[in-house]
Amino acid sequence: MRQSIHRIYISFYVLIILGTLGGLILYGASYYSTQIDERYFHEQHELLKPTGLIGHGLGILGSFFILFGVFSYMVRKRIRRFSKVGSLKYWLEFHIFLCTLGPVLILFHTSFKFGGLVAVSFWSMVAVVASGVIGRFIYLQIPRSIGGRELSREELNTLKTGLFADLTNKYNLDVEMVAFLSDALTQKTIYPERNPIIRLYQRLRSEKRLLKEMKVKLKAHKIPSSDFKGVNKTIKREIVLTRKIDWLWFMQRIFRYWHVAHLPFAFVMLAIMVVHIIVAILFGYNWIF
Repeated sequence: MRQSIHRIYISFYVLIILGTLGGLILYGASYYSTQIDERYFHEQHELLKPTGLIGHGLGILGSFFILFGVFSYMVRKRIRRFSKVGSLKYWLEFHIFLCTLGPVLILFHTSFKFGGLVAVSFWSMVAVVASGVIGRFIYLQIPRSIGGRELSREELNTLKTGLFADLTNKYNLDVEMVAFLSDALTQKTIYPERNPIIRLYQRLRSEKRLLKEMKVKLKAHKIPSSDFKGVNKTIKREIVLTRKIDWLWFMQRIFRYWHVAHLPFAFVMLAIMVVHIIVAILFGYNWIF
């Protein structure tokens, strides 16, 4: 998938989620802002209560999206027969989309009233979504191929060398500027703070300063306007790739630990969700069927 098409693809997901969230807020703002003990008398109560036509439907749709998002991704990732059905990267994005949209619908299904065993499932869902955001950030810090395969350190170094070659051969960048960039990236900046989060923040700030400095140098050397954007983009890729190489082992280790936190919350959420659905059916809550 081309980068421009991929951006449209991701934007489409985001618009669906934001549109759904905004639509539900606008439609039910009056009801959801009413005190719980007074909602019985609200004109939208029969529609938006958890067992109402819309409220119940939101719960069913939300549960379906979560289950389908989880199990479709697991099947694509773990069963060899489906290993060639689309890129794992796009399946992950589809998984994130459904497992974000689903909780939004379930939030409105509860009508913001939590209690009992369902509260455990809901807060487990919140923990899953929050840890998923963190996991996505960690995932993006580990360089991968277009197909989603994790790249080795040797492949990354080859890619880095290729970017430097592009600056010299493709854009005819001054040797001194390439050397300056190389020295700046190979310098091991010592951060007094041991906290890895603060260290990462400090590194991102230093990278931003370096990028600005390189822009100034490019303008001073009067790089042709036709090449300026390409050179600047290549330099940015070089900076980001260097950071990812330096942090590769640490991010791989954190990603393994992340699974330990993410999966238990997901299993608890799914288990209680199934129990909740079974109990609802046994008590006769059959929606429109």
